[in-house]
Amino acid sequence: MDILQALILALIQGLTEFLPISSSAHLILPKELLAWPDQGLAFDVAVHIGSLAAVMLYFRKDIVEIVIAWLHSLQPGKQSQQSRLGWYIIVATIPAGLAGLVLGDFIEKYLRSMEVIAATTILFGLLLWWADKSSDHRKQLADMSLKLAIVIGVAQALALVPGTSRSGITITAALLLGFGRSDAARFSFLLAIPVILLSGAYMATKLMGEAIDWPFMITGILASGVSAWLCIHFFLEFINRIGMLPFVIYRLLLGAVLILVILQ
Repeated sequence: MDILQALILALIQGLTEFLPISSSAHLILPKELLAWPDQGLAFDVAVHIGSLAAVMLYFRKDIVEIVIAWLHSLQPGKQSQQSRLGWYIIVATIPAGLAGLVLGDFIEKYLRSMEVIAATTILFGLLLWWADKSSDHRKQLADMSLKLAIVIGVAQALALVPGTSRSGITITAALLLGFGRSDAARFSFLLAIPVILLSGAYMATKLMGEAIDWPFMITGILASGVSAWLCIHFFLEFINRIGMLPFVIYRLLLGAVLILVILQ
């Protein structure tokens, strides 16, 4: 890759990491249409660092409150709404972690194809539309329970299948459970923190002893971080007004483009 390719891919990763439109579907298109080389593991780590920094910076106050409350909850009788939210995030992370350990190699070998990505982009786009249309949007984060968090966590494990979209499937699950759009998105973004952290740390262990191209790494971190922060901000700002239909339409169009590429 040259620096311009790295910049474009990092911007794409940052934008699509938190929008319900599938980052894997977007990252495969430049490679297929423009014959760009694979970005490599080090660059994947860089964009994960950028995305993680963005979501942690945006929710820094929430994170501090949740962590402090969670630590206090380790003492008897110190439970609070924020401490319970911390426990729900931890519990909801477990299904994706276990699925990654058990099925990671299988998914990497058999499901990382354009055909699968095209199908899941369309299928889960339609599911997002149905979830948004059928939800009563009444529940708030204060209504989160252990049972609801587990359901969303199990849904998150489906995001291991390329084209599903981690944010898309968790928001879909939360909507189906009756949460409002902004509350569904906020829980999805908070839930992304441990997943991105664990995924990035796992990939980083594979880089031990390898030479690092720092200009590419820094480009990836900064570009993905800035684009991810802007994405989170404007998504939460406008989601209650615009709903999920624009993202559903976009996913259907993207899936159609992928099918056309496959048929060429």
